[in-house]
Amino acid sequence: MDIKCSVFIAASVDGFIARPDGDIDWLHRPEYETAELNGVTYEGFVATVDALVMGRKTLEKVLSFPEWPYEGTPVIALSHQPLQIPAHLEGKVEVMAGDVTSLVATLTERGMKHLYIDGGQTIQAFLEAGLIEELIITRIPVLLGQGIPLFSEIGRELELRHIGTHESDNSFVQSRYQVMQS
Repeated sequence: MDIKCSVFIAASVDGFIARPDGDIDWLHRPEYETAELNGVTYEGFVATVDALVMGRKTLEKVLSFPEWPYEGTPVIALSHQPLQIPAHLEGKVEVMAGDVTSLVATLTERGMKHLYIDGGQTIQAFLEAGLIEELIITRIPVLLGQGIPLFSEIGRELELRHIGTHESDNSFVQSRYQVMQS
């Protein structure tokens, strides 16, 4: 396949991407916002992608934000249920259903070369299908104790090759891995 699928995500040290109710306020502490980050920046990463693929629950969370954070990046929302896209996002968010392998094939036919995969269940589905090439995981210095896990049971063992790790002054630790396809 001529398309690259990458994950760029933050997780607590104990491996959660959100609290049990989906809350991610713990990611936005003032001391986190002001620190200069080492490694791959979100802006630098997003500049390399053709589209962001996320699940319905992730989209619903993003729609609760005060402003749309993905201006200029097409968003594909995966859902097997009808989704109401707000009028101001028409043409910016496309809803697609079906398995992730077919989705990737469709986006490849459209000429896309690099997809940003986001959301716990969506990341797991892409990993299970052997479609993720790269994981960029930033560990946030907090233990949530419970929540939505970054990785759940993906049904098989995956070998990763460490590309690099960067530590930032705010104690964020970002590690980048290549997913080895067997």
